[in-house]
Amino acid sequence: MKRKKILVIMGTRPEVIKLAPVYQAIKQENNLFETKLLVTAQHREMLDQPLANFQIQPDYDLDIMRHQQDLFDVTINGLRGLKAALTEYQPDCLLVQGDTTTTFIGGLAAFYLKIPVGHVEAGLRTYNKFSPYPEEVNRRLTSCLADFHFAPTLQSKQNLIKENISEQSIWITGNTTIDALLWTIQQTTPQLSELLPTATYEALFSKFILLTTHRRESFGEPLKRTLTAVDEIASKFQDVHIIFPVHRNPNVRQAIDEVLQKRSNIHLIEPLDYTNFAHLMSMATIILTDSGGVQEEGPSLNKPILVLRDITERPEGVTAGVAKLLGTNKDKIVQEVSRLLTDEGYYKTMTGKQNPYGDGDASKRIVKVLKENL
Repeated sequence: MKRKKILVIMGTRPEVIKLAPVYQAIKQENNLFETKLLVTAQHREMLDQPLANFQIQPDYDLDIMRHQQDLFDVTINGLRGLKAALTEYQPDCLLVQGDTTTTFIGGLAAFYLKIPVGHVEAGLRTYNKFSPYPEEVNRRLTSCLADFHFAPTLQSKQNLIKENISEQSIWITGNTTIDALLWTIQQTTPQLSELLPTATYEALFSKFILLTTHRRESFGEPLKRTLTAVDEIASKFQDVHIIFPVHRNPNVRQAIDEVLQKRSNIHLIEPLDYTNFAHLMSMATIILTDSGGVQEEGPSLNKPILVLRDITERPEGVTAGVAKLLGTNKDKIVQEVSRLLTDEGYYKTMTGKQNPYGDGDASKRIVKVLKENL
């Protein structure tokens, strides 16, 4: 029997993290599938770190990232490279993940060449096309193009059905980021003592808040409000540390320079590779984030997640009580963090619950669907 050819594509760090376990699971079915990996590298360095963590080598590297690129550059250059790679390889199925520009243009290129598309993490919605931007529209458009919809939760499946997508083309799998997280925590050893400044490393053994923020819709005044809240928390709780891996986007770095005071309990560090960041999350007291992936991962590590967004496409965590939606309201952020730090009973209400986003077996379920339907 001739093996089916699958092309997996990635463009950003989250795509690598969430598709690595799927790619590795498909590779294990070598008698059924010939599998290759393409990276657009719409983010270069942030992509290369997790590729190294998961020991994955791309077969095609479009290397499209350019200085001061915008969404037009990513779309045009990515489509051009995808046309060449898809025409050469001629896969039986293209796998994309999530909601990046790489995800959308991957689906579009495959559609133009009449290649079936599998969409991992399908069906997430805010129904606000500018929040998150451009991700909300990317994932909606990808749903129009996909043939296999791998929905992480029942809610995401129901979103797709509401959009008249056939239930027969939707499978609930859980989210593959939980597969990646659990494997990383169980199978790897962090090197935080070597990577972090001494004062930051020592802070890991006391109470600390892990902060991540990078979304486009937060740039400007929303980000300044968040950072003002963080500064107030650091002043109010001088024995609690705040560790902030700072995104390389200049909008984030400029806001930090304008708002945050130089305080000994605020630690600004360079972004960590996925392995070390996962272990850092596992040690945190509270996680304050606007990241979709971190919203999904935190509950598996028993951490309260405070979401710095007005709306989320991942409402399951809020419903389950493991996450709270705060937006960028300074007073709300200070109030919620203060309560978690001072009220042990309240803290416990947000921990010790089953993660609504997955159990670590999503990749196996996706491979089973491909085996039965390709």
